[in-house]
Amino acid sequence: MGRKTFGELGYPGRLIAVEGLDGSGKSTQIKLIKRWMELQGLKVFFSEWNSSVLVKSATSKGKNRELLTPTTFSLIHATDFADRYERQLVPLLRAGYIVLCDRYIFTAFARDVVRGCEPDWVRGIYEFAAQPDLVFFFKAPLEVTLARILEGRPALKYFEAGMDLNLSSDIYESFRLFQGMQLEQYLAMCMEFNFLIVNAKGRVEEQQSLLRQLISKNINLEAFKKD
Repeated sequence: MGRKTFGELGYPGRLIAVEGLDGSGKSTQIKLIKRWMELQGLKVFFSEWNSSVLVKSATSKGKNRELLTPTTFSLIHATDFADRYERQLVPLLRAGYIVLCDRYIFTAFARDVVRGCEPDWVRGIYEFAAQPDLVFFFKAPLEVTLARILEGRPALKYFEAGMDLNLSSDIYESFRLFQGMQLEQYLAMCMEFNFLIVNAKGRVEEQQSLLRQLISKNINLEAFKKD
């Protein structure tokens, strides 16, 4: 596909993304990285998937009424991402910030394709988005991520569990199948998009240490210190 990174495009800032299944620990790790960077006095900003104020209410209404088709679902998330990309991410990268993203376009590449959208079509609607400078993929066996999610919040939501796909009438079985299908998509993307794989079964401290090492190796953090 040949997407260029923000660094290759000449942006002064850098974008780091984390990807993985629900329960992989990626959100915990990226928030720890944000705190680590803040303590070093770096210019850093955090953004997460599906958080644009502009489209949040539309998404909520559609989910509540179970009205969303796979195409509508895909387009709403793309609109959300495009809004954040233009209003938040690009201006901050131009201003020389390190931007940390809890999920990036690869989440759409996994979920929307599993929901039945054509892969080329999904990638096409995100054609405007540059490749992150670093992408960490938190890889863990499906049983591990499922156990973490179900232990933390046993009440699964309709779309979260992929119930719209009619995989199973049992919401927990549907969730397991939906997550497994997403994992296959992620694994297929690893080489194509240069994911740095993190063993999500490891201890939190070990994972955090690895992330800090890889970030420090690939990005000159001194260049991002506040004046």
